[in-house]
Amino acid sequence: MSVWKNLGEHTVYENPWLRVNLADVVLPDGRHLDHYLIRQRPVALATAVNEQDEVLLLWRHRFIPDSWGWELAAGVVEDGEDLEAAAAREMLEETGWRPGPLRHLLTVEPSNGLSDGRHHIYWSDSAEYVGHPTDDFESDRREWLPLKNVPDLVARGKVRASNSAAALLLLHHLRLG
Repeated sequence: MSVWKNLGEHTVYENPWLRVNLADVVLPDGRHLDHYLIRQRPVALATAVNEQDEVLLLWRHRFIPDSWGWELAAGVVEDGEDLEAAAAREMLEETGWRPGPLRHLLTVEPSNGLSDGRHHIYWSDSAEYVGHPTDDFESDRREWLPLKNVPDLVARGKVRASNSAAALLLLHHLRLG
């Protein structure tokens, strides 16, 4: 069994969203390795699929990779906040739509070779428009897109975030598959 063992780690940088730690890791063959890792707070995501099998998405720019793409509403779970409540809050703040009863879709680890970050993804089959999003700076626009177009959007690089791509492909399979 090839198990890496973490003998301990210490923080080299910290802010409210993450910690960068340096770990002393023992490889299966006995060698030691200094390994940087990122400890992150959980992230909650949410979307809705309406009766026309359209999914609510954000069109946004990500400055780090300098790319545009469709994404689900997402954000960090606040201390003591329930995952589902955080997902509902993020969807409302970023889209202006309040989701109906949410269901857990999946949990992904977007970069598990570098980070312990987990993204908890929820969806609803209903949503109510409340008004313009309070966090409208998060995206250029918010739209309902046909779920049937998801595989093509992912294949053409229009959904670049791995968490959104996984969620949308699973929703496509569950609803249309």
